[in-house]
Amino acid sequence: MKSKFVFIGFSLLITSNIAFGDVKLNGPLGEKLDLMIENHVVARDVDYITAPFLTKTERQRRWQTEFWGKWMHSAVPYYTYTRSEKLKKSIDRGIDRILSSQEPSGYIGNYPDELRCGEGWDVWGMKYTIMGLLHYYDGEVGSGNGERALSAAKKLCDYVIAELGPNARRKRQLWQTGNWSGMASSSILEPVVWLYKRTNDKKYLDFASYIVKGMTEPASGPRLLDLALNGVSVADRSSSKHNGSYVMKHNRLKAYEMMSCYQGLLEYAVITDRKDLIEAAVKTAEDIIKEEINLAGGCASSEAWFHGASKQYLPYARLQETCVTTTWMRFCQKLLEVTGESKWADQIERTFSNAYLGALRLDGGEFTAYTPLTGSRWHGMHHSFMHTDCCTANGPRGFICYLNELFKLKDNVAVINFYSSAFVKGELSSGKEVAFDIYTLYPRKNYVRIMSHTQGVGVVPLKLRIPAWSTKTTVKLNGKALNDVKPGSYFTLAHEWKWGDIVEIVFDMPVIAHTIGRNVAFTRGPILLARDSRFNDGDLTEPFRKGIRNGQVMNSFTAIRTPFDTMAMAFSATLPIGSHHENPEAELPTTVFFCDYASAGNTWTRDNYYRTWFPIELWPED
Repeated sequence: MKSKFVFIGFSLLITSNIAFGDVKLNGPLGEKLDLMIENHVVARDVDYITAPFLTKTERQRRWQTEFWGKWMHSAVPYYTYTRSEKLKKSIDRGIDRILSSQEPSGYIGNYPDELRCGEGWDVWGMKYTIMGLLHYYDGEVGSGNGERALSAAKKLCDYVIAELGPNARRKRQLWQTGNWSGMASSSILEPVVWLYKRTNDKKYLDFASYIVKGMTEPASGPRLLDLALNGVSVADRSSSKHNGSYVMKHNRLKAYEMMSCYQGLLEYAVITDRKDLIEAAVKTAEDIIKEEINLAGGCASSEAWFHGASKQYLPYARLQETCVTTTWMRFCQKLLEVTGESKWADQIERTFSNAYLGALRLDGGEFTAYTPLTGSRWHGMHHSFMHTDCCTANGPRGFICYLNELFKLKDNVAVINFYSSAFVKGELSSGKEVAFDIYTLYPRKNYVRIMSHTQGVGVVPLKLRIPAWSTKTTVKLNGKALNDVKPGSYFTLAHEWKWGDIVEIVFDMPVIAHTIGRNVAFTRGPILLARDSRFNDGDLTEPFRKGIRNGQVMNSFTAIRTPFDTMAMAFSATLPIGSHHENPEAELPTTVFFCDYASAGNTWTRDNYYRTWFPIELWPED
């Protein structure tokens, strides 16, 4: 069987014969996924989020029309995963309502004609509507509307071309609409490229090229190519600074929109062989890792770049918007597929395990808008005069990113990027199937067991991602230790698989100290650790004593039984905490408790407070 386009995660690069239902999560993470699907995606009121398309009364240039398209990105693949009839009915009803709202001109949205394709979020909304229609078309949910959805997507894109393309009716260029130096509107590039891939109609590729020109050439536009290639940090790409206002016309600091543009540029670069665009995307992502990503894998304050990595111990406002978190994962996913480098999977894992899961409510029904590194978790916002928000709409897309990359088949090579209890399978080009059963309590435990459910397919290489943080990883095949396992790379095990073959992996997961100035935080493997007020173990602001070094292995941390069912993992640690250490009793270390960041504050109550960064005492010479 030939390789095909796969709709999961919607990278739409040539990939392998893996369907969304071919990866089934088990264990605690599988339970989280099941809750999120049932209580969030299935429970979504599709009439409510499609109503704005039917009324077209938006005069304050808001973004009500993004919610349905984002929901479709999760609803269609999760239907494939669950085969929920309730979800299928919601998907089909939503499609019927969206199709019925399309005007003869092709427009689908909620702005009156005089306000369309200008200031505000109209083009941004049309971007997500095209995405939603194409998600449905790719997913083949089964109502018979697939071709109608594709036709509607084409008509809507044709409308955008007529209004904002070369010599267009609106007499303005696409990048001159919307906000953030045109980045919000320019991010429509991604679904325009998807549309070209499905139709092979050159007018969509030509329009994509026109959008790319606007994203890269005008001096007052997004400038996503030259600024990246010249090494300008994402937080330094704007002549004006963030002024606390959510919407800014001329500014390039908005994290979500910028990364959304680079996702489209990567899609375009692959089909046009624009290596300079790939280089710009890679350099931008590497700068984000260096300058912006914190220990929880999150980034951005008030949704803007701000050199946040070096400031993560400070109480910046609106940290780690879930939209930014999810988009960072999707950006890394595209980079992983384009470059094949394991470092992008390392980034997805860290973000998913901390910032992403930390934003998800225990019952799976909601994502918080922001997740501070110190503070408490709380409900999200109400956007555009609706009882929903962008983060609640975006949240489920992050789990899709994780599932899409957990197990891959590429050129008849099996790849495992993430370690969670799951049953995975895929089809080789010969038509034969490979399958593996993964059992683990990772990342709580450092042990992974992979059993082959494959036989009679010949030699199939299995690539295992070895995280950069695990300096001494052991891999065994049927009890025999294997050599040349290196951190930050893939370990390839070429083997003729038989039923019952067992691969065992043991990761090196010590607790490591991280210091910035006179502040300290701790990680274990990919997990950021936090103190939580539920432990009732003293003042969380009490300083540490001088002497902890950056990168120091903290041998005093011990995994313990979690005192609450709502905590995934817990540790005791005997540490040099506290003032008054001239006193013989007070100079002794103190035993306190930590949990994983995703569990910290997860009761979503005001009295549940947590902390990840801790002050280190100062002396007169400091």
